[in-house]
Amino acid sequence: MTKLKMFVAVHLFLLKGDKILLLKRYNTGFMDGKYSVVAGHVDSGETYVEAMKREAKEEAGIVITERDLKPVQVMHRNSDTERIDYFFVSEKWDGEIRNMEPTKCDDLSWFPINELPNNMIPYVRHAIEMYKKDEHFTEYGWT
Repeated sequence: MTKLKMFVAVHLFLLKGDKILLLKRYNTGFMDGKYSVVAGHVDSGETYVEAMKREAKEEAGIVITERDLKPVQVMHRNSDTERIDYFFVSEKWDGEIRNMEPTKCDDLSWFPINELPNNMIPYVRHAIEMYKKDEHFTEYGWT
């Protein structure tokens, strides 16, 4: 029997009215030039909520409390490896949003959630669309 190795990541839908915060990847080696959301891998010994709070601080310079993070979706994704992605929503945070990683992100902008840019990471676009439909579990990339 083959031992399953799963990569786990967290993603944040920061919402302001009908807009969502997107960042454009730059110089990362993965999907550069495409928009995504604040996200990152979960470190060993870290809870998903702790990881999401850490990534919000590292990438956008904001502090989010656990009570302001709402889990909205889990995605089992087949990519170069099998992955589990946890998606959270927040409409509250402390601090001013700013690009904390200019060597990895060359744009951080608000977009209408119903008018996403064409150059988005496909599975992130799919997750946003499923969120809008109130779908809480998605399998992506299996067919």
